[in-house]
Amino acid sequence: MSHRLAVVLLPALLVAAAGAFAQSSPTAVDLPRIGEPADTALSPQEEQRIGARIVAELYAGDYVLEDPEVSDYATGLLWRLVASADMEPQRLQLFVMKDPRINAFALPGGYIGLNAGTLNNSRSESELAGVLAHELAHITQRHIARTVEGTQTATIATWAAALAAILAASADPQVVVAALALGQGINEQRQVNFTRAHELEADRIGIRTLAAANFDPEAMANFFVRLEQQSRLYGNQVPEFLQTHPVNTTRISEARTRAAGYNRRRVADPTEFALIQARARVLSMERPSEAVEYFAGQQDRNSLANRYGLALAYSRLGEYARAIEILAPALAQAPNQVNLGLLDARIRFAQGRTDDALKRLYATLEHHPKYAPAILEAADSLITAGRPDDARQLLLSHEQELGTRAETYRLLALAARDDHNTVEAHYQMATYLYQRGDGPGALSQLDSALRMSSLSKQERARIRARRAELVAALPKGTQPSRR
Repeated sequence: MSHRLAVVLLPALLVAAAGAFAQSSPTAVDLPRIGEPADTALSPQEEQRIGARIVAELYAGDYVLEDPEVSDYATGLLWRLVASADMEPQRLQLFVMKDPRINAFALPGGYIGLNAGTLNNSRSESELAGVLAHELAHITQRHIARTVEGTQTATIATWAAALAAILAASADPQVVVAALALGQGINEQRQVNFTRAHELEADRIGIRTLAAANFDPEAMANFFVRLEQQSRLYGNQVPEFLQTHPVNTTRISEARTRAAGYNRRRVADPTEFALIQARARVLSMERPSEAVEYFAGQQDRNSLANRYGLALAYSRLGEYARAIEILAPALAQAPNQVNLGLLDARIRFAQGRTDDALKRLYATLEHHPKYAPAILEAADSLITAGRPDDARQLLLSHEQELGTRAETYRLLALAARDDHNTVEAHYQMATYLYQRGDGPGALSQLDSALRMSSLSKQERARIRARRAELVAALPKGTQPSRR
């Protein structure tokens, strides 16, 4: 097992490892009870800390696709589902993995991971929404906490072993398998039964959410059917989604039956869906030349999405003139499409045409003033162009549109650094690292600021207050000494 495979598989396997301790009827569909008795096994705070720790390791290992456009699209789709769900999670954060294989998983604390391969292999936006609706149900129904309910001692041991495996994986990926075997070997049959019950519950709730959000309610079953067929064709090369979300004819039949209870919808996919698919495919491939070969071999070579993907691939190869040539017809067809406009601006910037690039970015922002990736791209370009104060003002003037996106704080830190405001750079970088789950790194930034002799009284108070806030959020027993 490779290092990459071990770490990427781990989040989904964590649920299976914990499931080994659970006891449940194979047909039960048990909703959380008032008072949440699962809290006695794993409180929401503990779930969040465990999830944040896992996500921090994924970021540190460079497994997350940190692209604002892909993340913004997938997150927007998820929140559209949340708006139509019966329950809203206390906390929710989606991240996209670079992995080109088909998989998605829910982590403790409201984290959802989506492989780029799932996005690329969805034949419609409704199918992708179906996968997210299923994972959202795992979160809202607190399946992980319910899995470990009533087995506190074994649970702590299992989670501790799993987390230790994450940290050790870079040195010895086999440690992951050994650690997870601790949970898997205790009660295999109960684990299978429990997984079946929760998967069926996630299907049922997910399909209901899918229909309520005006997606095709049959999309989830359609996706399952294609994966099941794929597993037959490729023998042992089973899609990872099927390894962690077992599919059989009974489950597919139940999904179709549930979907039949809702009005069938023929939902047209937005232009952005195909463009983001193309973007995710290029960015998740190890070599840009592979992406060039893929898009150059497609039958619909002149479609917006194919031209966009090919132009993006050529731009990543540094062949900017070729990229501009390929992108031009797409821009003529859809001159105000935001993703096309941003790629055009990036290529111009890479060619050294800074003024043209900024003009293109401002024109894009004029047509899409609330599109967060465009705001972030403009700020990044302003910093690179030597205008950090303009970048800072742009970011601060769009706080509502940017929300708590981690990239915002990274750019604010860079702008402060280039503006020779070292204290502010440390403060913003601390927030950026904390948003990515790196609590120790965040505290290190604040401690560096506190060691500065030029720190004013007001600045010191601000840094100390932020430090105390972050320390309070760390797991018990890991808090550093006060400063």
